[in-house]
Amino acid sequence: MNDTSGTITVRVHASIAEIPAETWDACAGDANPTVCHTFLQALEESGSTTARTGWTPQHLSLAGPDGAINGVAPLYAKTHSYGEYIFDYGWADAYERAGGRYYPKLLSAVPFTPVPGPRILLRSGTPAEARDHLLAGMIEFTKSRRISSLHVNFPEPGEAEALSEAGFLQRLGQQFHWTNEGYRDFDDFLEALNSRKRKAVKKERREALARGLDIEVLTGSDLKPRHWDAFFEFYLATSDRKWGSAYLNRRFFAMIGERMPENIVLVMARRGATYVAGAFNLLGKDTIYGRNWGSYGDYKFLHFECCYYQAIDFAIRRGLKRVEAGAQGSHKIQRGYLPVPTYSAHWIPDPAFRRAVAQFLAREREMVAHKIEGLTEFSPFRQEDPSCSSPTTERE
Repeated sequence: MNDTSGTITVRVHASIAEIPAETWDACAGDANPTVCHTFLQALEESGSTTARTGWTPQHLSLAGPDGAINGVAPLYAKTHSYGEYIFDYGWADAYERAGGRYYPKLLSAVPFTPVPGPRILLRSGTPAEARDHLLAGMIEFTKSRRISSLHVNFPEPGEAEALSEAGFLQRLGQQFHWTNEGYRDFDDFLEALNSRKRKAVKKERREALARGLDIEVLTGSDLKPRHWDAFFEFYLATSDRKWGSAYLNRRFFAMIGERMPENIVLVMARRGATYVAGAFNLLGKDTIYGRNWGSYGDYKFLHFECCYYQAIDFAIRRGLKRVEAGAQGSHKIQRGYLPVPTYSAHWIPDPAFRRAVAQFLAREREMVAHKIEGLTEFSPFRQEDPSCSSPTTERE
């Protein structure tokens, strides 16, 4: 590929280990741990993302005339659509019934991780057109291999717009996020809720621990193998109930626990010396990302305490901006997590297939936008009367 400054090179890498960690991370930055070299390499090295599991790494790198890498993109050839949280099973079925071959497809995403974040990763100071070069490389790779489609899941809003301009079809999704409005502590956050919701949260927190349970919030050097052993058992039990099999293995958790403990927040509930439930979170520069939950037994409100309230409390104490609790579960709204839009982008070379998907997405975007608008009306936060000269604080 040529630009005004000379030849640039886009390479395909069969393993993230082919790209030095310091080079990858110089492009990825330090805001979002899900795209760091350590996290993605642990997925590969543990055997969670390999050709055997249907995730063949095909990462891209972009080098300038001097050979130095100034851009990268996580990319996988997929033989199925599991572990993506953007559902295209209907597309695959329709394309194959029409005589096409949907799989393998190409996917730029973080495996098993529906966390919005950068997908086209550029070193600071790299010219803006480098993003266009990486996108062009993705598209050329798709064309040259005669692959049915190229997908980018959970890009940041600015990237989603750039992908649309590059000819990708935009898909609209929705998640629930909590925003820190400068709260001093959890009680200060509660004061922002209307009276009924505030009482409900207090009741849930009391009852969650009423059966003699204690909560531990572990990060950094506090994380020990015994904590991971217990959490992994919860993860397996929940995975078996929901999906029939677990995407991640114990080796993966061991690796990230050893290699990036400062980016992990593990909320564990115990009765005496026995752990009974746990929630796994990833910690970014200004956001905590809720990931997995599991438990032994049915403990009323404990899921809310470990996954939602403890995350809010941690974020306030650390001065973080957000808690991202992922998709599904409108019950999150009543606990302070409001609906926000998320995005995915899809490049489909077959004209007829592209038209069909485009028509579907146009209808779906309208539906999702209406859904977000409707859900927002159920916000638990106090609505101030604009006619009042000063706000009135509700108290029980």
